[in-house]
Amino acid sequence: MSYVNQEITQADTTVRQFSVQLSATRRGARLARLLATEQLRSWGLPFESTAHVVAELAANAALHGRVPGRDFRLALTATERTLRIEVTDTRGDRLPVTRQPGDDESGRGLILVDAFADRWGVTPGPEPRKTVWAEIDLAP
Repeated sequence: MSYVNQEITQADTTVRQFSVQLSATRRGARLARLLATEQLRSWGLPFESTAHVVAELAANAALHGRVPGRDFRLALTATERTLRIEVTDTRGDRLPVTRQPGDDESGRGLILVDAFADRWGVTPGPEPRKTVWAEIDLAP
């Protein structure tokens, strides 16, 4: 496991960054949630809703974005106004699909992401990767 934890100050704006590469397994997804929670706690930021978002995105990376032998990456970037969560996996050909309650089991977790995040989306590439991201606005 490797991780990066940085704090960059530029012109009265502090940007905090955390990144970790984890195995694309259920254990890796659980560890992503725990590490994100502890990192946010150390930054003094709220972590309850973020933990749900990280759990869903990491679980999706481990389940739907998994390629045997390849890891996924969790990245957190916090500014004064926004917390950005990014989960990058190696299945760029499988994009997330939001389903409504009562539909097939797959895709319901993204309803939680939609509820807790102010914005979310997918950034393709570079091949064979994709990054699913979510942003949570922090109190001004």
